Amino acid sequence: MTAADVISAEQRYLLQTYARPGFVIERGEGCYLYDSEGRRYLDCVAGIAVNALGYGDPDVARAIREHADGLIHLSNLYHSRPAVELAQTLVDHTSWADRVFFCNSGAEAVEGALKFSRRYARDTHGEGKTTIVAFSGSFHGRTMGAVAVTAREKYRQPFEPVMPGVRFIPFNDSAAAAAAITDDVCGVIVEPVQGEGGLCVATPEFLRALREQCDAVDALLIFDEIQCGIGRTGTLWAHEPYGVAPDLMTIAKPLGGGLPIGAILMRQKVAQTIHIGDHGTTFGGGPFVTAVAQTVFRKIADPAFLNHVREVGDYLGEALTDLQAARPNVVLEVRGRGLMRGVVINGSASTVREAAHNEGLLIATAGDDVLRLVPPLILTRAQVDEAVEKLTRALDAAS
Repeated sequence: MTAADVISAEQRYLLQTYARPGFVIERGEGCYLYDSEGRRYLDCVAGIAVNALGYGDPDVARAIREHADGLIHLSNLYHSRPAVELAQTLVDHTSWADRVFFCNSGAEAVEGALKFSRRYARDTHGEGKTTIVAFSGSFHGRTMGAVAVTAREKYRQPFEPVMPGVRFIPFNDSAAAAAAITDDVCGVIVEPVQGEGGLCVATPEFLRALREQCDAVDALLIFDEIQCGIGRTGTLWAHEPYGVAPDLMTIAKPLGGGLPIGAILMRQKVAQTIHIGDHGTTFGGGPFVTAVAQTVFRKIADPAFLNHVREVGDYLGEALTDLQAARPNVVLEVRGRGLMRGVVINGSASTVREAAHNEGLLIATAGDDVLRLVPPLILTRAQVDEAVEKLTRALDAAS
């Protein structure tokens, strides 16, 4: 099939929920993708923050080959060594978590965390403590529970009524949080660094206020680190620099190296209220995906690897700040941490994204006026220079 054939067939046979560009990606290597015409793109999307180790990582490829000849799927009716080993690795790499539940995606992890919050409250306090608090700018997924705690109305309105009992308050507003997190609240869900909501970074004061108020009313604090966790911000977990720990944490995107996996990490006080039969999954935590995820996670968790992410992430932040200084009427703000950066522009983010394609650069958007850069974590300084040069030309072309 030619590229035109593929695009035509996509429009004929696939449900049209995505606005894809007019080229077909065929292969990848490192931080680069190549289309069917042989054109190379520097990838600063990474499968929406999934492909943390880029394309063709030899260790991931070796793990896939080694485990493909064994058990691909087993179900959760039986014990499986890879799932147990990965769960232990995840717990050992936190200072607070005791248990793990594996699932298939970030949205499914959010669904489980919401259920566990309500189950904990019912088991501990009885009926009536069911409200979930979420924040402006939040994005937690596309399923009915996850979309109910997602702030932007365009994701919720077409599917209402969604799950009831959600209270939205302003992000980074400690006073509003203190007023809203009352005795009827069972859970508070927040992204330490927002993804779809524009790469806004939580302040230390805000996360501390959430922790304190959750403790005051015995509500569970849920950190959604599906996009910002597992090395993306330069530390293994995005919440690490804050000195604030959650009761539950959802993770997914980079964990499987491109294979579908999600997980919920939790404290024992939550786990002890979830009983056999309360929750489940057919595919979650399968032996194949958890074995590969073990390889991916250990590579990212290596201190030398995380130091590389911090150094290159700082360099990217400085380069984007320099771009803002050079184009102050176009670039209004630079946000984010590590290799999770947002560029607020005076104009249409989607128009700049299309212009970037013409320059051989793949970027994403996070709202109408925010460009999102979430490249593979193996990005180099030279590739930062290349990305910013291409982005500069795209901004000039779009404006």
